[in-house]
Amino acid sequence: MEKANLRRSLLKIRQMLPKSEWQEKSDRICTHLKSSSLFQEAKTVLAYFSFRQEPDLKPLFNDFSRRWGFPRCVDDSLAWHLWQPGDELETNKFGILEPLANAPILDPSQVDLILVPSVACDVRGYRLGYGAGFYDRLLTLPEWSNKLTIGVVFEFTYLVEIPIDQWDRSLTGVCTETGVKIINKFLGEQLNNV
Repeated sequence: MEKANLRRSLLKIRQMLPKSEWQEKSDRICTHLKSSSLFQEAKTVLAYFSFRQEPDLKPLFNDFSRRWGFPRCVDDSLAWHLWQPGDELETNKFGILEPLANAPILDPSQVDLILVPSVACDVRGYRLGYGAGFYDRLLTLPEWSNKLTIGVVFEFTYLVEIPIDQWDRSLTGVCTETGVKIINKFLGEQLNNV
């Protein structure tokens, strides 16, 4: 199945999840992330605000032991801004919440972990995004290409294989409501040697 059809099909299924099931699965994802060594060792984490029934990560954001960064769409790229609960947000042209433009910007060197929103991920660590290429472009930039990344999806969108293009990059791991799966062994080994 081509990317566009697969994306459309999976988004439709995700939108049909009952609110209570969506929240329960989201809460379990947060629990697994909190207990993951990738997350526990990260001091600065990039995340996202849930949109169109993506897994809801809000329970994580009250953890003041780490710094949180969230994206702002700037033309065809993402700028990462510091954010903490209570800071003001605005809605961008896609309908997604983002920090205000005057919020402090995070330098890539400060970032330890990126929680990547995804429509689907596969067992090889490849993700199916929303089609605009924001994360694809980000993760190929030299200053971002070696960051630890976890795709966040519901288990029904953790697939054996998704179609990939030459620019797609495998993530370090994937988190669903059943747990965190480390995919990229090299980065996982690097983490264990820290």
